[in-house]
Amino acid sequence: MATIDISAENFEKTITDNDIVLVDFWADWCGPCKRFAPVYDKSSDQHGDVTYAKVDTDAHPSLMNDFGIQAIPTLMAFREGVMVFNQAGALPGPALEQVIDAVKKLDMEEVHAQVAKLQAEHGDHDHADHQH
Repeated sequence: MATIDISAENFEKTITDNDIVLVDFWADWCGPCKRFAPVYDKSSDQHGDVTYAKVDTDAHPSLMNDFGIQAIPTLMAFREGVMVFNQAGALPGPALEQVIDAVKKLDMEEVHAQVAKLQAEHGDHDHADHQH
């Protein structure tokens, strides 16, 4: 499966409509981003059950701001709509495979329970201004 370009307009839909989504935040001027691109593309050919998305941070700075990204490339992994991995820096192929394997093996019942617990604990704070 090839990578897809996503934007602020279709980011949320991409995350919620697919079980596992990897998102590569990159820019054309970024050397490490260019070195990571073929590793990411090759991995996308090996995992048809994972959606590989790319966000051009120059074209979509609002997404970079929404997620507090301060360095690129940054790789995020979402499973069942929950961010389960977030790391800046270009990963070598074997490390990317480890991330994918770990995401696939997650006990999502436990993850959703932890998210619900955190939301309950922090329910007194207003998070309406966050667009995640």
